[in-house]
Amino acid sequence: MLKKWKDIFSKKDEIIIQSPVQGEACEITQVNDATFRDKLLGEGIAIRPSTGRVVAPVNGMIAILFETKHACTIVSDQGTEILIHIGLDTVNLKGKYYKAYVKDGDKVKVGDLILEFDMDKIKEAGYDLITPVVICNSADYSKIQTFSGNQVQELEPIMSLQK
Repeated sequence: MLKKWKDIFSKKDEIIIQSPVQGEACEITQVNDATFRDKLLGEGIAIRPSTGRVVAPVNGMIAILFETKHACTIVSDQGTEILIHIGLDTVNLKGKYYKAYVKDGDKVKVGDLILEFDMDKIKEAGYDLITPVVICNSADYSKIQTFSGNQVQELEPIMSLQK
């Protein structure tokens, strides 16, 4: 009985980040871009998408939707800053092949559709679609655990954070 109570209390401060994209979850160190691979923006995970949509992984607010729609930052209701970056160097597409369903300042709930992107057209244009999901305020957490190496559906847990 005591162990169960200890587990409940130890998980009280845990924040679960759910997958914003369906696909294969892999270590951030596998991303072919030093900014992400070397964790310059923070700890995280990457997903090789199998569908062209991004949903809200947490309840929160859209802090930044890049004008080019290739990336956005969400601040969760708990203050976690999450960058979702669709593809590498895709800023060069200048928004082509992306469609946004939100704007800066919008409140979102887990599962709300944020963006859609045309995977085939982006690949044809020569871009890698790997999608880093980064905790930009990683220093605020004592422990960040990622769950990689498997296929994930939208909204399956991909990270666990503890203050």
